[in-house]
Amino acid sequence: MTETENREIVIKVRELHNRFGYQVVHDNLNIDVYRGEILGLVGGSGTGKSVLMKSIINLIQPQNGTIEIFGKNQAELGEEEKSKERRRFGVMFQDGALFSSLTVSQNIQVPLKEYFDLSKNLLHEIAALKISMVGLPALAGPKYPSELSGGMRKRAGLARALALDPEIVFLDEPTAGLDPIGASKFDRLIKQLKETLGLTVFLVTHDLDTLHAVCDRIAVLADNRVIVVGTIEELIEFDHPWVREYFCGARARAAGITG
Repeated sequence: MTETENREIVIKVRELHNRFGYQVVHDNLNIDVYRGEILGLVGGSGTGKSVLMKSIINLIQPQNGTIEIFGKNQAELGEEEKSKERRRFGVMFQDGALFSSLTVSQNIQVPLKEYFDLSKNLLHEIAALKISMVGLPALAGPKYPSELSGGMRKRAGLARALALDPEIVFLDEPTAGLDPIGASKFDRLIKQLKETLGLTVFLVTHDLDTLHAVCDRIAVLADNRVIVVGTIEELIEFDHPWVREYFCGARARAAGITG
């Protein structure tokens, strides 16, 4: 039995099919995510990376296939159980996707108010803790998203994703638009939080530096499905035109990936 076969699968996707009109996005897509790993998802434009993530978190209903999270088929859950299961994962969309009319602290409190009846003081204390966890200064709490830099908005979005102490965190292009220094700091933050909180991270990205710095395994979307999952070293040896170009090209070499 291999090492991966001994690990707990927390997300299992089988024979997934997504289509919009006549456009097939995913066809017979399969993927596993193991507890405690950072899995990076890459693919060319239009391959459906964000669509896959949204299918897993039940924002998009696929035409066919099964999605299991923590061993439970999501299509078979009632609304009450779905709500309970949603508390076990957090999501950070591109650029944080914060509510512009709410402060950072108020944004973080939104999921807490949805699930718990907490006092105002406790809500503020929890929000302050999450703000600190993602490396933001305390003074960021009363600010609105428009008053923050791009990097600070992403951290605020991550703080909201962590509000309910999730076991899985979904990150959609977390370093997109950041300068190299800001992106590197965010990469280190993701890795640190994964290790200290025992998180499982599903990370959609196109950033080669992020893949190299934080991901335990990488899944490649191409030809409407996941064509390979493995370490960077394994993907470098995989014989597929897009994979070869992506992981063995000039940009890959600049990121320290050699093939």
